[in-house]
Amino acid sequence: MSTAGLARQLFSQQISNLAGLSRSVLSQVPRRNRWKLVQLPEIGNGKSFRRVVHYEDKYTVKPLKVTNLAGRDPVTGRVVVKGLGGGIKHKFHWISWIRDGPKDIDEPPKEERILDVFKDGCRTSYVALVGSGRELKYILATENMKPGDVIRTHQGIPRNLVRPSEGDAYPLGALPVGTRVNCVEKYPGLGGFLIHAAGTFGTVVVREKDRVVVQVPSKKKFSLHETCMATVGRLSNVEHDSTPLGSPQKNRELGNRPRSGLWQRKTGRFGRKIRPPPRVKRIGDAKPPEPTVVTFNSLLND
Repeated sequence: MSTAGLARQLFSQQISNLAGLSRSVLSQVPRRNRWKLVQLPEIGNGKSFRRVVHYEDKYTVKPLKVTNLAGRDPVTGRVVVKGLGGGIKHKFHWISWIRDGPKDIDEPPKEERILDVFKDGCRTSYVALVGSGRELKYILATENMKPGDVIRTHQGIPRNLVRPSEGDAYPLGALPVGTRVNCVEKYPGLGGFLIHAAGTFGTVVVREKDRVVVQVPSKKKFSLHETCMATVGRLSNVEHDSTPLGSPQKNRELGNRPRSGLWQRKTGRFGRKIRPPPRVKRIGDAKPPEPTVVTFNSLLND
């Protein structure tokens, strides 16, 4: 055997010995100290990990019970959001997002009376209790809404544009350009989907055939179908954004944990960036179908 072959054989033998030694050392490590990949849920997409609302089987105006999560995942119990925790427990009032009314133009609009306007601890804007006949429901209150007012709802689009009052609900195609709206539907029949925060409002900017462009508070523009319903007016609690907390204890009562109090030098990294306005986002006439999820049973899914 040549010298090169002998060296190659010795080197391979040393490698196999090291591999066997590492395998034996890893087998002696306790199981709790071994590395394990944990799939944490993604923050966002409608999940804030702040609370879980226990809904009833049928819509009710009875306040619902709430379980505070304090930033933890409800399934695994792991901390996902570190900035949440504590807070005063509040009852949750179930908002009826769909404003239904007659669709025939010859029929008069549906009238409802405001019974009460109050503060909901789980929302930034005020909530209004609305009654019509024997039907009761909660909606988001507008800026000047008060008990005793009468609001109207109609789903038809007349030939001439309507002159709505604050709190009324009409399709976007029936409202004149420049109207302030909130709780705008994304798809016809979906219910109020856009503009829910306190003191916010959207503006009807352009009408194009069967499409209506609405500019939301973030300066984005959405091209929606003219049959999408919207509530007229600006949402209540306008001073919410400009009201200071006043003390760290107040911030804890809201359910926010304290952040770092260390002095931080300001740099130009997070300065104002000049960006062009976003393009108009066109939304389809109907909601797209949900994707089909296929699950394969295997040992890897355990």
